[in-house]
Amino acid sequence: MTAAKPLLLIVDDDPLISESLGFAFAQALDVITSHSRPHALAMLRQLRQAPQIALIDLGLPPFPHRPDEGFALIGDLLALSPEMKIIVLSGQNDEENARHARTLGAVDFVGKPCDPGRLSALFQQTLNFPGKIENQPLAGLIGESLPAQRLRLQLGQFANLAFPVLIEGESGSGKDIVASHYLHQLTNRRDKPFLALNCAAISPTLLEPTLFGYAKGAFTGASTAKAGYFEDADSGTLFLDEIGELPLDLQPKLLRVLENGEYQRVGETQTRISKARIITATNRDLRQETRAGRFRADLFHRLSVFTVAVPPLREMGNDRLLLLDHFRKIYAGQVQLPPFSLSPDAEALWLDYAFPGNVRELRNIVIRLTARHAGEMVSSELLLAEFDAADPAENPPTEPIGLVADDLEQTKQSARKHLQNAGRLKLDATLELWERGYIEAAIELSAGNMSQAARRLGINRTTLYNRLEGWSRR
Repeated sequence: MTAAKPLLLIVDDDPLISESLGFAFAQALDVITSHSRPHALAMLRQLRQAPQIALIDLGLPPFPHRPDEGFALIGDLLALSPEMKIIVLSGQNDEENARHARTLGAVDFVGKPCDPGRLSALFQQTLNFPGKIENQPLAGLIGESLPAQRLRLQLGQFANLAFPVLIEGESGSGKDIVASHYLHQLTNRRDKPFLALNCAAISPTLLEPTLFGYAKGAFTGASTAKAGYFEDADSGTLFLDEIGELPLDLQPKLLRVLENGEYQRVGETQTRISKARIITATNRDLRQETRAGRFRADLFHRLSVFTVAVPPLREMGNDRLLLLDHFRKIYAGQVQLPPFSLSPDAEALWLDYAFPGNVRELRNIVIRLTARHAGEMVSSELLLAEFDAADPAENPPTEPIGLVADDLEQTKQSARKHLQNAGRLKLDATLELWERGYIEAAIELSAGNMSQAARRLGINRTTLYNRLEGWSRR
């Protein structure tokens, strides 16, 4: 006879959170959900046996959501069942609330966005239930370090859930691979479309029609109606990279899709429904962006119901050697040449190097070494030269050069020589030429990342796009 599973009560007025956590723990626990304190108490009075564990939000109805209702519920639950273990799950993540919750009898306090892996460990520790989610290896995920194992566990938990996932990680760490392979190809949506859009690689004015589509005549140049990414993704996966670059005025429309699946093409009043799973990625700290008013807090919480942290390569220890061997075999096989090897000193240097460009930089170094030293043993001197040749976008120059030097006298000297050699000068054309040169150089150094190029130039991304669009119309 199968033993009964422990009963978990989740109380949160956001159905996306309660439903997603319910899915995450359904195999190990019997889950019941509630949206308010009165509803939860009424439901518990009808049960023959009280839940062994409860996960409750502090900010419960009625509006405005204050922690008082959650604090009161802690006392109510313990009055009904003194043995119940209560874990507080709250977006109001401060030490005072956490301390007060523990004083009232809660066993732990977890801030939003929550990590189901951490909650699973808490449940295991508190109840010692047998349904622990195992850390099964995922095909192609290379690494034995603790950060790699943590990533593997998270992906195993989230892959087949229908809810949004936010992928956090530094540039070059492989967020796009996590989205396309582990959160799509290894799921039950693998036969459905996978569409990816980099929000930083497209003009802000074009993002809305690109995402949602547009009607014929919606704007100048819209000679025919066109579907957007949400429509084309159908019931597959839509991956929005660099989500932190999404303009503020477009964020409420994305929030609406996440809340009820509804959207409209630009220029239409007809409401359409999206069934796509939304995965987003960012190398920014969206918590800091919300505090600065550059990203909506409600959208952040919708996107980050599940959060996957892709570790930087410098934290992955000997996994750097595993990745070296992986890419070395791939690229040597592609060019049908024997793979290179590293001398002991070079191997030590490899393990000491921080790889600021993460996996992307490691892969590019392996490609260069394969092309230059196939079948050879690479010394530490040769390897150091490859490190020095790393992507300059990872180490931008700190001193300005040319006509924008900090020294006005030096700039004047350069201008004087130019005027003497050029004779009659067209100032506007010359300044535009210099501007275009710097902008195109910044875009090249940033490998097409418009946000990074704008930061190099000290302007915002909208200004950069306006300059580029202005030149294209001339």
